[in-house]
Amino acid sequence: MGLHQNRIVVKVGTSTLTNEMGKSDLRSFDRLACSLSDLQNMGYEIILVSSGAIALGTNKLNMKTRPSSMRLKQAAAAVGQCRIMYLYDKFFGAYDKTIGQILLNAEDIEQEEKKENLINTFNALLEMGIIPIVNENDSVSYTEIESEERLFGDNDMLSAVVAVLCKAKRLVIFSDIDGLYDTDPRLHPNAKLIPKIEQINEDVYKLAGGAGSRRGTGGMKTKLQAAELATAQGIDTIITNGKKPSVLYEIIKGGGAGTLFAGKQ
Repeated sequence: MGLHQNRIVVKVGTSTLTNEMGKSDLRSFDRLACSLSDLQNMGYEIILVSSGAIALGTNKLNMKTRPSSMRLKQAAAAVGQCRIMYLYDKFFGAYDKTIGQILLNAEDIEQEEKKENLINTFNALLEMGIIPIVNENDSVSYTEIESEERLFGDNDMLSAVVAVLCKAKRLVIFSDIDGLYDTDPRLHPNAKLIPKIEQINEDVYKLAGGAGSRRGTGGMKTKLQAAELATAQGIDTIITNGKKPSVLYEIIKGGGAGTLFAGKQ
């Protein structure tokens, strides 16, 4: 069975959902919910992979900085999951949409029976017009918070895994910059955005630089790893700016927005 041409996985990170003070960016939640709801109204099946639980939990618990100990990270994740789903339910509900939550661990992907059940759950939700919102189960899965060799890595890889599982046609990874540049745009104002990459190789990885924003844990490298996994299965992957979710309209038309990594035929 081939890819579902109308199925899109969108990944949004902590830097998109929070502002510079680390508080919830309500305009970002609203713009994201509006664009995704509108796309569903146009006949597309939407799956949202969302980071942000630990950051929102940290804020809700009035912690001054992101916690460093495992138990406090997991506590923040537990509180943050409630908060983030409340906000998604509020904003998607304003556009008359129903959401559902799926929390994953590595075993859910690695064990064949669990994986099959997971695929069936996704398909059932999508058939009912529900928008699944997916996150790593950080409140119980310590390996994904702490391990250097994490399976998912700030949910970038998780979004690619979900796109492959659900046979999505497109994977859109929202970042805090417009896409992949030929040099770091934060340091070099003349940096040029690369509109399309046919093959992800060592030269492309050299362009990735270091870690991402201080509010998130992922950088461009994890996004490239996700794109490499997805494109190998024929899934077009786009890295673009999460503060401008209206670019999704250009993407579904095949227009230029961010950096396109072409799925292998």
